Amino acid sequence: MAKPKVNVALIGSGFMGRAHSNGLRQAKSFFDLPVEPVLKVLGARNPETGARVAQSFGWQEVEPDWREIIQRTDIDVVDIGTPVNTHSEIAVAALEAGKAVICEKPLSATLGEARHMAHTAEQTGLPNMCTYNMRAVPAIAYASQLIQEGRLGKINQWRGAFMQSWLVNPEFPLTWRLRKETAGSGALGDLGSHSIDMARFLVGEISSLNAMMHTFTKQRPIPLVDSGRTSIGSDELGLVTVDDSVWTMIRFEDGALGTMEATRMATGALCANRFEVFGTRGGLAFDFMRMNELEFYSLDDPLTEQGWRNIHVTSPGHPYIEAWWPKGHSLGYEHSFPNLFSTFFNAYANDEMPSPSFLDAACTQAVVDAIERSAANSLWVEVEDV
Repeated sequence: MAKPKVNVALIGSGFMGRAHSNGLRQAKSFFDLPVEPVLKVLGARNPETGARVAQSFGWQEVEPDWREIIQRTDIDVVDIGTPVNTHSEIAVAALEAGKAVICEKPLSATLGEARHMAHTAEQTGLPNMCTYNMRAVPAIAYASQLIQEGRLGKINQWRGAFMQSWLVNPEFPLTWRLRKETAGSGALGDLGSHSIDMARFLVGEISSLNAMMHTFTKQRPIPLVDSGRTSIGSDELGLVTVDDSVWTMIRFEDGALGTMEATRMATGALCANRFEVFGTRGGLAFDFMRMNELEFYSLDDPLTEQGWRNIHVTSPGHPYIEAWWPKGHSLGYEHSFPNLFSTFFNAYANDEMPSPSFLDAACTQAVVDAIERSAANSLWVEVEDV
C-alpha cells in the first residue's frame, strides 16, 4: 500500500540547508516511516546555489521567495534552515498558514521571539520541532535511557563544554554569525545552546546561573561577500558585537550543580562537544569527536570490576541503530538529522507533538537569555518562565 505523501519545503540552502536536505532524504530511505516525505520545494535566495543543492539532493523545485512558499496549498511541512534572525518571522507565518514547522537551532535570536513562536505553535496545535540534533546521536539518546532507568542514581553534577577554534585567526571575516543583529549571540547561541539543551535533556530544568561572556577579537575584516566560513575579508574593519566565549555556573531545579563552557577560540579544538554527568550510583561521559562511544561507570558493578567502561553504541537495541548498518559500523554527524527527522514524521503521522518542540527549545532560549543578563550584570540570575 502506498504511504501518504507529505510535501516538504526547505527554506535555506547553506550549510544547514544541506544538512537538512540530506537528513530528509535519508530519513525516508532508511527508516520505515508511516508517511513518505517528498522534497517538494527548496527556498534559496541565490538561484545558482539553489539549483546546485536541489540537483544534489533531489528537490523538485527552487523558489527564492519564502513568502510564496508558505502560501502554497501543496506544502504540508516547512523546514527552516536560515540565519537565526529570520527564524521567528518565517516560523510564525508558516504556522499561521497551516503548515507544520521544523526549525534549526537556536530557536530564535531573543527570548521574546522564542515565546512568540512557542505560543503560536501551541495556539495552532500544528506539529513543530527544533532541530537540536545532538539528542538524536545514538550515544546521547542511550545516555538519556540509562539516566531514566536510574542507573546513575540521583544526578548531582553536570559538566558541559562545546569548543571550536575557527575564530582564532583575527583575520577571519566579520560574517553574519559575528553580528548580534543577525546571530543573536555568538558562541553562546551557536554552540552553548547545544550544551544547554543537553543539560536540560539529561539532567532537568535549570533554575539559576552565574555567567561570564567575553569577546577576544573586537574588530574583524568586513567580508566582500558573506558566505559564512568561506567568506573573504576586505580591507575595512567592522565591530564584532557577539561573544567569542562564555562560561556559566548552573543550578538545576532538582538541586544538581553544573558548569557550561562554549567557545569558538579554543586553539586545536575542532568540534569538541563534551559532557560529563555524575550521580550517586554512577557517571557518564561523552565526546562528540568519538560520537559512537559512551563512557559509563557504575557502583552497581562488583567492587573488583568497577571502572569506566567504553560502550560502542552501534549494537541492535541501541537507539536508532537498527535503521542503519550491521553492529560495529559507526555513524557520523550527518546521521543525527535523519534520526531526528524520523521522530518528527512518526509524530506527524500519529497526530503527536515531536520532540524537542518549540516550547522545549524556548526553555533553552530562556537559559540563553539568563546567561546574557547575568554576564551583563555580574550577578546570579533566575531563569525566566516561558
